[in-house]
Amino acid sequence: MSLVTTLTYALPHRLLSSLARALAYSENPAIKQWLIDTVARKFGVALEEAAEPDPRSYPTFNAFFTRALKPGARQADPDPRTLAMPADGRISQLGRIADGRIFQAKGQSFTAAELLGDADAAAPFEHGLFATVYLSPKDYHRVHMPWTGTLRETVHVPGRLFSVGPDAVRNVPRLFARNERLVCHFDTDFGPMASVMVGALLVSGVETVWSGVEIPRYADHITRKDWRGKGITLQRFEEMARFNYGSTVIVLLPPGVAALDPTLAAETPVKLGQALAKRADT
Repeated sequence: MSLVTTLTYALPHRLLSSLARALAYSENPAIKQWLIDTVARKFGVALEEAAEPDPRSYPTFNAFFTRALKPGARQADPDPRTLAMPADGRISQLGRIADGRIFQAKGQSFTAAELLGDADAAAPFEHGLFATVYLSPKDYHRVHMPWTGTLRETVHVPGRLFSVGPDAVRNVPRLFARNERLVCHFDTDFGPMASVMVGALLVSGVETVWSGVEIPRYADHITRKDWRGKGITLQRFEEMARFNYGSTVIVLLPPGVAALDPTLAAETPVKLGQALAKRADT
């Protein structure tokens, strides 16, 4: 286990996240430009893909971090049976939900019920599929819909804010079921689909297109919002949410509806819109 991962057990997660948020939203020209230039240089951000490629045009670091892409910079897979990759990043893990458990890394797993904060909500995904996508600081930080769905419920599950980098994934037990997260439940033409936005150390917020800022909203209990009857339907490949700093999105699918793309494996780099899975023949 790395020193950074070890230290995250003792670090004041919420205090650090609050400080990171203050820096991310600072309009001080020197602060925001130093942050933008440092991240762009260190991580090799592809600014030529951005709708606004000039790094000095962004009023805050957060505006830069959540930047939009140029039209056409990402395309959804042309096969209409394909579930689209929800984000740029790298596959952390993917596969079948076996005995209610989601594989994290060798020797590490957690239950779907823990992740969703609800055993009843996890039941439809038993023996289904999961895909965990890690967004690094260089990536486009907006998360899109794998498939057309109507929002049914969101569940804000408070928790820790461990790093979600590769070393932490290997060494922190039940990492994604311990970190603060926003669970988004959708109804689709094949049944339920869940997209889980998992927070991380120094993540200063998660926003949705239908409700704005959802995290931080630090709390000590689970908060549910019922969106049924509100008519919030998002199309396949449409933006649904964004991270105000890098983190992880986990997609859950029920059994028998799709097969994961066979070219995908742990550590595979991915781009928004490419094939995540393909609908089973009906």
